[in-house]
Amino acid sequence: MFKFAAFLLALLTAGSALAQTPRSGGTLRIYQRDNPASASIHEEATYSTTAPFMGVFNNLVLNDQHIPRTSMDTIRPELATSWTWSEDGQHLTFRLREGVTWHDGKPFTSADVKCTFDLLREKAADKFRKNPRKPWYQNVADVTTNGPLEATIHLSRRQPSILAMLASGFTPMYPCHVPQIQMRSKPIGTGPYMSAEFKQNEILRFVKNPHYWKPGLPYLDGIDWPIIANRSTAILAFEAGKIDMTFPWEVSVPIRRDILAHVPNAICHFGTMNVNYNLIVNGDKPPFDNLDIRRAMALTIDRKAFIDILFEGQADIGGSLMPGPEGVWGMPDDMKKTMLGFGPDVAANRAQAKAIMEKLGYGPKNRLAVKVSIRNIPYFRDPAVILIDHLKEAYIDGELDPVDTAIWYPKLYRKDYAIGLNLTGNSMDDPDQTFYENFGCKSDRNYSGYCNPEVEALFDRQSVEVDFATRRALVWEIDQRLQNEVARPVILHQHGGTCWHKYVRGYTPMTNSPHNGYRFEDMWIDR
Repeated sequence: MFKFAAFLLALLTAGSALAQTPRSGGTLRIYQRDNPASASIHEEATYSTTAPFMGVFNNLVLNDQHIPRTSMDTIRPELATSWTWSEDGQHLTFRLREGVTWHDGKPFTSADVKCTFDLLREKAADKFRKNPRKPWYQNVADVTTNGPLEATIHLSRRQPSILAMLASGFTPMYPCHVPQIQMRSKPIGTGPYMSAEFKQNEILRFVKNPHYWKPGLPYLDGIDWPIIANRSTAILAFEAGKIDMTFPWEVSVPIRRDILAHVPNAICHFGTMNVNYNLIVNGDKPPFDNLDIRRAMALTIDRKAFIDILFEGQADIGGSLMPGPEGVWGMPDDMKKTMLGFGPDVAANRAQAKAIMEKLGYGPKNRLAVKVSIRNIPYFRDPAVILIDHLKEAYIDGELDPVDTAIWYPKLYRKDYAIGLNLTGNSMDDPDQTFYENFGCKSDRNYSGYCNPEVEALFDRQSVEVDFATRRALVWEIDQRLQNEVARPVILHQHGGTCWHKYVRGYTPMTNSPHNGYRFEDMWIDR
């Protein structure tokens, strides 16, 4: 009841702000938690990039920025004014907005849509250094243009979810005429803000686009994101009024309590966000190429302990898809309990883990030493300490291996680790994005190297299914198999918080899509 009331208050506040007359001017200050590896949204896999840089760009379509729970019903036109499906569901045609220009004054046309998808499909002369969203669009056979204001996406098979992927903050349109090396540090977009400064360890600075295609927007003159790596320092800056808004979703239960004790008029939303903590194990690296060892590790995890320690009970247990009631595809509780390590009898699970390890020759006098790689920010470090404690129950002694954000994901892409604790933020509540991106055999984001052609065939089968009940049953079957086959054991689905001062208006936190909601074009400052 308390969580619902707090969320309702945040929504009413946001709605009230939108009902008021916005004021133009001012610079919004949001602390940035670390150094983004680059400014190129298409090449990164963290909202350390999407949150600050989403305002530089536009999509063909976008989730409504003031409806907290994204779905097919919340998708709105942006650079496209309309879209139509062919009768067979394999061709999606967009009519594009006329008169839109890039920040450098060049016109946006259908050629830019084709170029963006050629880059994503690795069909362009220029290349991304990393391409984490390539699996999203593996079903795109081609993109064609019909004049400067029409583009059609041709699919190899029917895939209704493609529209939801296009509406994600991870799918901005890129300009044909700007090389990718520039997009990594000085990106050019069509969005409400222009990138003015990108100084590692110092600040990300954005200024108003005076020629934005939406008349009267944005309201703000700019947004500053000072980089404050120490979370305690950042929260103190917020409480002192030097920062207007915390980094999205970074506020924990005790930090929220502290903020409201010092700034009682602050507005804090705390709730679901569609991010899960998971154990990643390099299945190509001995001795972890042995499935039995991976099974033993999965059996040692006490999920309730994680939730009680880190979230004071305010988090959820589930598989790869976001649990209900907020998640549409989350499986029922009775199904969850049947999955490997998810049963409530932790002592029995750990006894089974010990028996597996002893059979392999490990024990109290022959323990397995390993480094546990984690991204070097509190969100990763804190749960990793608990994971290391749990692994001891299976004769595994872990040592923290903290890795800077700029090299964390490249390290995972190279499979340059043995064991890790990872946070996976799903950009939408849809199985296609989750399955293809995180468990597809050829996906760079499949960090554990899991590959089961039989299961991957089920990915395709559920993807084309239009009947919701039939598709959901398939999704549950797939998710159970992923957990039982130790593809990437999910520890928990976290809750997180964002706080802002009462004079910040027009922000709506997204409850099932942490990589959306940062266009910020109609946010304003009331002071």
